[in-house]
Amino acid sequence: MTRDELNNQRLVKEANEKHLHFVTRRHFLKESAMGFGALALGSLLGGCHFGDSNSYAQTLFDPAHPLMPKLPMFPGKAKSVIYLHMAGAPSQLELFDYKPDLMKLDGQLCPQSLLEGKRFAFIRGVPKMLGPQAVFKQRGQSGAWISDNMPHLASIADELSFLKACSTDQFNHAPAQLLIHTGTPRLGRPSIGSWVTYGLGTENQNLPGFVVLTSGGRFPDAGKSVWGSGFLPSVYQGVQCRSEGDPVLFIKDPQGMDRDLRKASINAINQVNKEEYKEFKDPEILSRISQYEMAYKMQISVPDVMNINDEPQYIHEMYGTEPNKASFANNVLLARKLVEKGVRFVQLFDWGWDTHGTSPGDAVDIGLINKCRQIDKSITALILDLKQRGLLDETLVVWGGEFGRTPMQENRDGKQMMFKGRDHHTEAFTMWMAGGGIKKGFSYGETDEIGYSAVSGKVTPFDMQATILNQLGFDHEKFTYQFQGRPFRLTDVSGTVISDIIA
Repeated sequence: MTRDELNNQRLVKEANEKHLHFVTRRHFLKESAMGFGALALGSLLGGCHFGDSNSYAQTLFDPAHPLMPKLPMFPGKAKSVIYLHMAGAPSQLELFDYKPDLMKLDGQLCPQSLLEGKRFAFIRGVPKMLGPQAVFKQRGQSGAWISDNMPHLASIADELSFLKACSTDQFNHAPAQLLIHTGTPRLGRPSIGSWVTYGLGTENQNLPGFVVLTSGGRFPDAGKSVWGSGFLPSVYQGVQCRSEGDPVLFIKDPQGMDRDLRKASINAINQVNKEEYKEFKDPEILSRISQYEMAYKMQISVPDVMNINDEPQYIHEMYGTEPNKASFANNVLLARKLVEKGVRFVQLFDWGWDTHGTSPGDAVDIGLINKCRQIDKSITALILDLKQRGLLDETLVVWGGEFGRTPMQENRDGKQMMFKGRDHHTEAFTMWMAGGGIKKGFSYGETDEIGYSAVSGKVTPFDMQATILNQLGFDHEKFTYQFQGRPFRLTDVSGTVISDIIA
């Protein structure tokens, strides 16, 4: 065999190998556009928008510039959201829902009418009623009932709008947290912060549109899924930052790599990604490109905005912050700085509010008081600081947990706890909102005389979500994303805007 024949044989072999390299499952489905593969693929491509090309949802996702600022459906009163979630569910009966009649029942056996046909996480048998373990007073001109557990917050009662009759259908932490943040108790749906960033983009192209800060030593029970992007492009998921050490892990350049080399490496990676996009047309590849570019920008912008050392002393005293330490107070101050810099949605999770009474640390007369001391000063400072900077009117602040606590004392396995605690309760809990076009000094909804269930103004997680979206300029029924053959929305098939609390 001649040299030319050998060379031709080698070229043919290389061509065949290259062809085999591309005969993958993805290529098979792509090339089988008229076969059953296309039918299966059509049900799986969540990023493709089918249907009415003129619908509002069609205009939102620009794969090349997914975080560019976008206009809402109508002028919203809020431009950003700070959501303060107390993971574990704080007891409304020791904070905001004053029930003097419950004190009269303290120590008595719980009536069967409150137990029959009900499901509780831990209560078994017949528990005893537990009166309020706090002193309440009416505060401000609005006369809102706030306990002495929150003395600083009590001083700004006239800035808050209370939702006194919140309810849910989930009595375990993880499903309840998923429901209130993603619209379903199951995994896989986008969080509210992802929806907001998808709809509005971000005003600062050097920072993520959705930032998450955690405190309390642990993640929420539902884990990182409560700030995940679900079936939305991953560029919209929450970016977790830290108030101690590097704000984002691996944000510094490795030893031996300078900025120019980092930029060159990112450009090279993204050039490969662009070639891959030309071949596969997968919008997630463009999200990956945006995330690489965002990571490069964040190396400069994030350390600056996440640094609280340069804040004046009066601000540190106002919030109770301690630079270079991980704390809820530090996270609250960072939340103000982030929205000030144009971040669209800041989510704070503080773990440790599960007050069952199994130890002093989770007793409603000990542990709960300690948790309140950790947050009271800083969240009050947040409202006042936003107000003095002219940001409160355009920043919606939301506070609450995933469910409430029972009016009876927990008796796990039929035995009364050594310390005073309350079980999970789905039928009644309190949340509040401030700023962002919400009424000031207002209370909506009411529970019965012992705080067991709603008697008026009942609010579901879907109603909360619809109201938050409304304040940002979105009709929750029309704000959708096409996935697996149908339009999905945050509020699924439920939800009503709580119009009574809107200014």
